[in-house]
Amino acid sequence: MNPLLISGIIAAYFLVLIGISFFTSRQSDTKTFFTANRQSPWYLVAFGMIGASLSGVTFISIPGEVGNSYFSYFQVVLGYVLGYAVIGKILLPLYYKLNLTSIYGYLEQRLGFWSYKTGAFFFLISRLIGSSFRLFLVAGVLQLAVFDAVGLRFEFTVLVTILLIWLYTFRGGIKTIVFTDTLQTFFMLAAVVISIVLISRELGLGLGGLIAEVRNSELSQIFVWDWQSPRHFWKQFLSGAFIAIVMTGLDQDMMQKNLTCRSLGDAQKNMFWFTITLVFVNLLFLTLGAALYLYANAKGIAIPARTDNLYPLLALNHFSLAVGIVFILGIIAAAYSSADSALTALTTSFCVDILNFEKRQLPNEKRTRMLVHIGFSLLTALVVIAFRYINDESVINSVFKAAGYTYGPLLGLFVFGMYTQRNVKDSWVPAVCVPAPILSYIVNANSVAWLGGYKFGFEILLLNGAFTLLGLFLISKRSEGKG
Repeated sequence: MNPLLISGIIAAYFLVLIGISFFTSRQSDTKTFFTANRQSPWYLVAFGMIGASLSGVTFISIPGEVGNSYFSYFQVVLGYVLGYAVIGKILLPLYYKLNLTSIYGYLEQRLGFWSYKTGAFFFLISRLIGSSFRLFLVAGVLQLAVFDAVGLRFEFTVLVTILLIWLYTFRGGIKTIVFTDTLQTFFMLAAVVISIVLISRELGLGLGGLIAEVRNSELSQIFVWDWQSPRHFWKQFLSGAFIAIVMTGLDQDMMQKNLTCRSLGDAQKNMFWFTITLVFVNLLFLTLGAALYLYANAKGIAIPARTDNLYPLLALNHFSLAVGIVFILGIIAAAYSSADSALTALTTSFCVDILNFEKRQLPNEKRTRMLVHIGFSLLTALVVIAFRYINDESVINSVFKAAGYTYGPLLGLFVFGMYTQRNVKDSWVPAVCVPAPILSYIVNANSVAWLGGYKFGFEILLLNGAFTLLGLFLISKRSEGKG
């Protein structure tokens, strides 16, 4: 594809997003930026959350990973269903009852000041790492498709990417994102469907024939029952459930969208339909991955060493121009639907949880919020650039590995607060939460020798949460007057 054509597509796309931002941010204030005045239609939130939860990682890494792990990722998706049920039935009622702007305010009410700050800190680290991984992926594609051809460095690509996000989020915040995510989810899903259809035609199979080929190939294998494998069913299923709970239910980014709904009932309807749709969407992405491998094998195209590059390689160099255009639109939509809300959530959490916007009046609140937004934008850019030099494996695995270590303390804090009646020595909570990921890493690094050949997968999250929970028990005592 011609870099000039791709640049034109990107420019037109962002003009649309900036136009949406202009109309949604009129008469906006800090409350609009944080909560959209709690007036978002639940069906827009549900549809937009699909794009935000999937992101560019799903768009590229999950299809690429099919060649390594077949359809076994769907075991994780089945676990998501259980996790989202917990969010809808347990966490959302709690957040709406307490009328929270930042969900970590619960930790202050239940456990104390330092527990609250520790939870917010781990979210900031978790989301910064996660959103940076995702942006790394799309920046790499843009580098390959556009900027390499004109001699511009990767660092420039990252800065342009961040600037474009900032331009359409700095005024309207979450209110703008509810609408832009809806548009971006549509583009992302349309790109996947159109890609599958056009690949089936290029293979001369037709859509039905391609689906039959996928179903009959070894790539469609879902279930793994070898207990030593990191992809064993129960490891993947339980990991999926807890990943959903922590990366959606205990994540300010995803919950901020839910908390913009008009009522608890609307938020729960949002989660119900979001869950059903997400299961089918993930199957769609896995099918796309199998189709890519079938196409490469049929045409004698070598699979790249980094499987994340398979879809970009084929779309930009081997498929028709139509598929290339659809791919560019899809990857941009997928990446920005996750990154824009992440930057808004980071800004919200820092302003509410660290700067205490809701507890004290700042002389120039709007200016402070904008400076925080700029600061996190620049910090994200630096992390993305750093990740380019250290990443050596599939991004989908990197994201969940990082989440296992950084979300574990959040899981332990919320479980302890909600399911025990004990009070912690609040000032000691950071001393429990900080070592938990380190201990988890040590166990993970030595699990084969210590645990008879056992290899941890995504379930390292559970071990991390367990270490945190155990530590909280050790620094707590039963509440007086409770049986």
